[in-house]
Amino acid sequence: MTATAERPIAIYYEHPDWFRPLFQALDRRGVPYVRLDAARHRFDAADGRPPYALVFNRMSPSAYLRGHGNAIFYTLHYLAYLERHGVRVINGYGAYVTETSKALQLSLLERLGLPYPPARVINHPALAPGAARGLRFPVVVKPNIGGSGAGVRRFETPEGLEQAAHTGALELGIDHTALVQEYIPPDERRIVRVEVLGGRYLYAIRIYTPGDSFNLCPADVCQTVGGAELVRAACPVDAPKNDLRVEGYAPAPEIVEQVEGIMRAARIEVGGVEYLIDARDGRLYYYDINALSNFVADALRVVGFDPFTRLVDYLEREAE
Repeated sequence: MTATAERPIAIYYEHPDWFRPLFQALDRRGVPYVRLDAARHRFDAADGRPPYALVFNRMSPSAYLRGHGNAIFYTLHYLAYLERHGVRVINGYGAYVTETSKALQLSLLERLGLPYPPARVINHPALAPGAARGLRFPVVVKPNIGGSGAGVRRFETPEGLEQAAHTGALELGIDHTALVQEYIPPDERRIVRVEVLGGRYLYAIRIYTPGDSFNLCPADVCQTVGGAELVRAACPVDAPKNDLRVEGYAPAPEIVEQVEGIMRAARIEVGGVEYLIDARDGRLYYYDINALSNFVADALRVVGFDPFTRLVDYLEREAE
């Protein structure tokens, strides 16, 4: 059954700006859809099947940074409810569990035999120095639920980490869980993000950073490598310039295959995987798995096509 006014596509989202391009693409196509605000939402467990052709989960784990932390764990309950009633959910319960746990992401990469920066998982700041023993410094402490680099701190020495741990300077995030992980210096200060749609390769970009930035949201990148300004339709018009630069990129076929395998294992249908090359020894490391994909700004200029058009194509197919 295709989407209709009585059974529309539902977009479950939280960020006020990231999804404007998707809504615009749906409007242009005339696809029946409704917007579900995750920050102000309710459901009745006694109700029957919700009247949606499908639900596209676009909930962000960084919602707590915008005063919407109430929606993060609530979303797990809502997705379970939808799936229990047989609603088609894109990036459903399993995908969202992976999205909201860097610890689970490491376990997934370990199971697949893929390289990732060595790390230990802790549930109290006082454990950070002990967890770092045997790791190569610098290390970073990453909240398990982060998003957009939130809360990530870098420590150059064991003494610096020890001091932070015992002076209340470490924040482990909203689930009181964090990674203590080796910091990998990226070769030429660049990382690669590979996007998938329907679990298959869509495109890749290479992002150049001005330094040790942990916030690499593709929609926020403001320039091409050649210096051309990008139109950032998914960001507020007054969003600050961040000196990130981007170019389209074609990863090796084996990397594409690995990324698609990661997404299958994570049950993520629309999302991105980030990796980098260690500047010290040339080794590749996967370090982030994202179920919330904010496509690169000005994609037609950067990768040669509009990914939102293909996303709407996919949503229409899945609604049938």
